[in-house]
Amino acid sequence: MTGDRSLDFARDRRIVKTDEFSSVFRLRPVYRTAHFVLYTRATDLPHARLGVVAAKRLAPRAVTRNTIKRVTRELFRQTALPSIDCIVRLSQPVNTKKGPATTAGLKVALREELTRLFASQNRPQNVTPTLPEGQK
Repeated sequence: MTGDRSLDFARDRRIVKTDEFSSVFRLRPVYRTAHFVLYTRATDLPHARLGVVAAKRLAPRAVTRNTIKRVTRELFRQTALPSIDCIVRLSQPVNTKKGPATTAGLKVALREELTRLFASQNRPQNVTPTLPEGQK
């Protein structure tokens, strides 16, 4: 293993405690896609941390939930994010018990949505628009 810690997913890069999840969930969602919601909170840590929530009622098969988590972690490792805690939550059903658990098409669709979620955090934030003089 190389010394580059930006591509690993060690325990210090995960949100694991219930109170850490709760503190991020209390904030408003930052970004939404067709199937996911992203919650973020700025931190003082030198790196970003990730939490993934995939409910059984939205992805009834464990294979599907594990695929979602695996793709999310992979994209998180490959994306340079600022020092934030981010939670990716599945918000809409991705498939049913009748269809196949995972397909190449599902993986591609998940990857595209998750890429948009993480890319949304690389844009400058907290930029307030300036109003012309005399307007408030």
